[in-house]
Amino acid sequence: MKKLRIGNVELENPLILAPMAGVTDLPFRLLCGEQGCGAVYTEMVSAKAIYYKNRNTKTLMEVHLDEGPVALQLFGSDPDILSRIAALVEDGPYAWIDINMGCPVPKVVGNGEGSALMKDPGLVEHILTALVKSVKKPVTVKIRKGFDDSQVNAVEIARIAESCGAAAVAVHGRTREQYYSGRADWDIVRQVKNAVKIPVIGNGDVFAPEDTARLMKETGCDGVMIARGARGNPWIFSRSLHYLKTGEIPPLPSVQEIQREILRHLDLQIQYKGSYLGLMEMRKHVAWYTAGLPHSAALRDRINQAGTYEEFCELIGRIGQGEP
Repeated sequence: MKKLRIGNVELENPLILAPMAGVTDLPFRLLCGEQGCGAVYTEMVSAKAIYYKNRNTKTLMEVHLDEGPVALQLFGSDPDILSRIAALVEDGPYAWIDINMGCPVPKVVGNGEGSALMKDPGLVEHILTALVKSVKKPVTVKIRKGFDDSQVNAVEIARIAESCGAAAVAVHGRTREQYYSGRADWDIVRQVKNAVKIPVIGNGDVFAPEDTARLMKETGCDGVMIARGARGNPWIFSRSLHYLKTGEIPPLPSVQEIQREILRHLDLQIQYKGSYLGLMEMRKHVAWYTAGLPHSAALRDRINQAGTYEEFCELIGRIGQGEP
């Protein structure tokens, strides 16, 4: 299994945790790092919010010393603000700076940011040219197949990124209009890989170790970015690495392993976000961790009513033992 190099940063392996709003915070990144992923991304951070000193950005940008390579993902559409902020944060604990050109959320797209940028290749060129000139750390970009089926231009945008000096490009095989529905088009990842010399990271529909290997084999991509497949499943990294190295599919985590990971995740959430917010945010994570397990719906209902750490832990201890 080959390593992946992003500019001057060499990763131990080519498996990457994708940036996901409300998911890839510091506690979850730590758990995925413990399971062996090669690099992680922060949740996307608004360059304007940093520029105007919004207090909420501090939490989003926090990195732990025990984390491996962490990429800071910025979003915005103003080349001047983006380049200024990149230069401002460059001395921070980030391995490289990534620009989001794939977010499909209406509020982001409506501001001309995220995947809306793919409709304006000229602006993409201005942004990346300014960014690459403003920092010494590698600059990467995350894109989609295109904005919609009439504007499939991932290859064009990737070529622009390469010509501007970007160190790598990640490609999600869906258009903005698809959001996360339907199947990801891995062929567009292959097309981008054949069109540029910089590393290409494939993204979309990776939910099992076999998906990781198949995406790399079918597209030739240099790395695999895992998003929804990692929610409630940090083991996807250790299991995928095992499969890539041995060809053997390791067993799924046991109920006891799931319980331990949930409780560790909860402790980290409380440590970094306080008891109230930590408990509230763990509700969605528990739904992901326990999806498909017996009585998971009933457990989810009880968890959503739990108001204390002790109640939460007691309910987690009942996973796999009948209705909570």
